[in-house]
Amino acid sequence: MTSTTITPPAYVTQSEELYDKALDPQVARRLIAFVAPYKWEMFFSTLLMLVTTASTVIGPYLVKIAIDDGLIGKNPLALRNAVLIYLAAAIIRWGFIYWRVNIMAKVGQSVIYDLRKILFAHLQKLSLGFYSRYSVGRVITRVINDVETLREFITWAVLAIARDIFALAGIIIAMLTLNLKLSLITFATIPLMILATYIYRQRARFAYRRVRAAISWVNSVLAENINGIRVVQAFSRQAHNYANFSNFTNRYHLQTTISAAKIAASFLPIVDVLGALATAAVIYIGGAAVLGESITAGVLVAFVLYIDRYFDPIRDLSRRFDTLQSTMAGGERLLGLLDTPVEVQDAANATTLPPIKGKVHFDNVSFHYSDDPTPVLRQINLFIPAGSTVALVGETGAGKTTLVKLLSRFYDPVEGTIQVDGIDLRSVTQDSLRQQMGIVLQDPFLFNGTVKENIKFGRLEATDEEIQAAAQAVGADEFILNLKNGYETSVEEGGVLLSVGQRQLISFARALLANPRILVLDEATSSVDTQTEQIIQRALAVLLQARTSFVIAHRLSTITNADRIVVVHDGQIIEQGTHAELMKKHEMYYDLYQSGFQDD
Repeated sequence: MTSTTITPPAYVTQSEELYDKALDPQVARRLIAFVAPYKWEMFFSTLLMLVTTASTVIGPYLVKIAIDDGLIGKNPLALRNAVLIYLAAAIIRWGFIYWRVNIMAKVGQSVIYDLRKILFAHLQKLSLGFYSRYSVGRVITRVINDVETLREFITWAVLAIARDIFALAGIIIAMLTLNLKLSLITFATIPLMILATYIYRQRARFAYRRVRAAISWVNSVLAENINGIRVVQAFSRQAHNYANFSNFTNRYHLQTTISAAKIAASFLPIVDVLGALATAAVIYIGGAAVLGESITAGVLVAFVLYIDRYFDPIRDLSRRFDTLQSTMAGGERLLGLLDTPVEVQDAANATTLPPIKGKVHFDNVSFHYSDDPTPVLRQINLFIPAGSTVALVGETGAGKTTLVKLLSRFYDPVEGTIQVDGIDLRSVTQDSLRQQMGIVLQDPFLFNGTVKENIKFGRLEATDEEIQAAAQAVGADEFILNLKNGYETSVEEGGVLLSVGQRQLISFARALLANPRILVLDEATSSVDTQTEQIIQRALAVLLQARTSFVIAHRLSTITNADRIVVVHDGQIIEQGTHAELMKKHEMYYDLYQSGFQDD
């Protein structure tokens, strides 16, 4: 195995460095807020923890009583009582730990259930701009890995840290009560312990940041390769991608994890050595004191047992620091995701858009993306009567798709207004607008489920007869009935079991069934074969009827019959009119047509 050091992409390390913090009180308070609904369960678990801690602390003192009063004092009753109380304390400790672990497991799972609901709801609201900047793998890392880290912290670490602190305080009090001199000898190791802990924390902080960056990289690469598996196989990149994942992405995760494990492994032996030094010193000095009869043998034995218990919570707290570090980092990333603003929001006084006819007006609209000041659309003025079919044409990147994204309110214009039936879209709710719109994309996405479920995606109350009628209208019924289970056939995620043309026909049926007043066809026929396109062309006559429709296409056969053709160039409308009118002008549309768009 090679030991070559691997460096992840800059975006991975930078995203983790933003959250390279230790305990952050503000983050901790916000995370605790998720636990607030379960405060009584937490309170009861704390009571159980206090009882189990007390039963742990009392153990060595009972041994002292058994030795001094029972054995040396030759008192069988004292010996028996000490043993019985010791056993009773052990049974109580076992029962209460079992009880507490069950309660905290339920609390941890409940908090994660609540948090994932909140995260999912927020992700559904975030605008398209967020997803254009944030990879799928990183989102999955937040919702899965970071949430799981938080669950482990809530379930195991929260009360464990409190237990360790209480146990340490109880042991120190017991040791001071038994013998001050031996206590001070034991506590002499504290400066060395503080120094070792400080060094460990600095190294562990860096190491675990690299581990988090590595798992984020792994998830990102996995998501990218799975989503692009068709392209990978089409270009026979499997071997190359495997080598890249194995030798770089996955190996970096291996290296960082092993490095972090080595750092963690180096700390525990230090604690053990310091414990052994303290025990040896106490036995030597305490043994001399027993021989000198200044302390009893029971005190010495109890003290040795307390030393072992004294270092147990210290060891545990050092391990909890790893969890705390991961939780603070993961928690801040989760809160950062939840704090991501929704770029397109309903106004405070937004109303429900009434049933529309479909008259659309772009009034002096300009737009640029929030992270790029370069104008995408400039001074767009366009009026579309209700029921018209408008074709948007132009070179790639001209701004055609951005126009319909603004109409759908996936983004809001930087300047100007967009009105439907004279109503500013920013004054109505997004849901009420989109319920009256339908969109068919170049590469339609089908969800994991049956053909029927995908067709009625935008109208869940539709009957089987309405679903089949919509499929028949767009020419999809024939191929659906030839599937293994007809309309009940599962299409799997993304519709991978269907051809591009079949997925497109289902998306047309979905749009028709939703019965939108405004319809957007974004390159909807560019990915289908000629035969399927002929079926779609017949379906378009039904789909476009009595609807305001925006058609974006590279094949002019889908737009030459449009009521109006709008030519977009460099973010501006430079021509508009019918096919015949624009051909007579011999300008950009004419050039586009002559350069190969009439290939059908």
